[in-house]
Amino acid sequence: MTVVAAYAATSASEPLTKTTITRRDVGPRDVRFDIHFAGICHSDIHTVRGEWGPARYPVVPGHEIAGIVTEVGSEVTGFKVGDRVGVGCFVDSCRDCDNCEAGLEQYCIGGGMIGTYNAVGRDGQPTHGGYSGGIVVDENYVLHIPDALALDAAAPLLCAGITTYSPLRHWNVGPGSRVGVVGLGGLGHMAVKLATAMGAEVTVLSQSLKKMEDGLRLGANNYHATSDTDTFKKLRNSFDVILNTVSANLDLGRYLEMVDLDGVFVELGAPENPLVVPPFSIIGMRRSIAGSVIGGIAETQEMLDFCAAHNIASEIEVIQPDYINEAYERVVASDVRYRFVIDTESLRDA
Repeated sequence: MTVVAAYAATSASEPLTKTTITRRDVGPRDVRFDIHFAGICHSDIHTVRGEWGPARYPVVPGHEIAGIVTEVGSEVTGFKVGDRVGVGCFVDSCRDCDNCEAGLEQYCIGGGMIGTYNAVGRDGQPTHGGYSGGIVVDENYVLHIPDALALDAAAPLLCAGITTYSPLRHWNVGPGSRVGVVGLGGLGHMAVKLATAMGAEVTVLSQSLKKMEDGLRLGANNYHATSDTDTFKKLRNSFDVILNTVSANLDLGRYLEMVDLDGVFVELGAPENPLVVPPFSIIGMRRSIAGSVIGGIAETQEMLDFCAAHNIASEIEVIQPDYINEAYERVVASDVRYRFVIDTESLRDA
């Protein structure tokens, strides 16, 4: 066992504090790496504050993890010491169910994927995430980060990147596709970059126009304020795919009417209350509502390679670990453009 420094939440109401945790010894198929950067995802906040159900305290969050390999097990074939690597939202799955065998480990039906944090691993021990100095993960759940991507800006790709890439790929977005992106935050800004690189015509649908300059700079062709009721009239039947990246409960009827014949509205956010769907909003134009969650290991590697080839990375603000609690408040207030990334050097040296 190895002791590493970390930041953990001990309850739903207390700030995260510095502590130490143990990482398992490196097994034959394991990869140990020093964590250099860890992104702050809004999911981290929902989890530690108990907003998605009771957490397994203490919780060390972080599922956007980038670092450098320091040790590999005797049977590891895909990684070596010095490799640039990452870990996303899960660190294991059953490996045997139809979904796992199809490379869709995020939809594991043989017990479910094992989250990078706030879960229990095969060894019966709690999993802890990237707000720490190092981690040990089975090589099957580790990703190669291409040299063309800076480690700090690559870290958020392990959640924000794949969460938006996967539905764009699944619904065959490409040249000629008309894509709407609801919200320009951590997920939304990645959706704009990725859909643009795939050749789509991209429109940002944001509550106001205050981020319009950013949206157009990131590649969007159009930008509309949803606080303007005329927006919904102008954009009726305008999109093949809409990605909803916000967790607010929207007036779905109005958004669905912007979807064209046989188009799809994809829910990526997780609002507090159930979705309310006016039936004629989907019946009339054979529209669909769908959900999507991250991606499998192979698709996540594909996404990283795609980003490297198209010079795509997250827009980030790098912080020190002692700023995590302030960063949480700013995330909740939508006061970040567009992802906080923790520089974990002080945790590696502790």
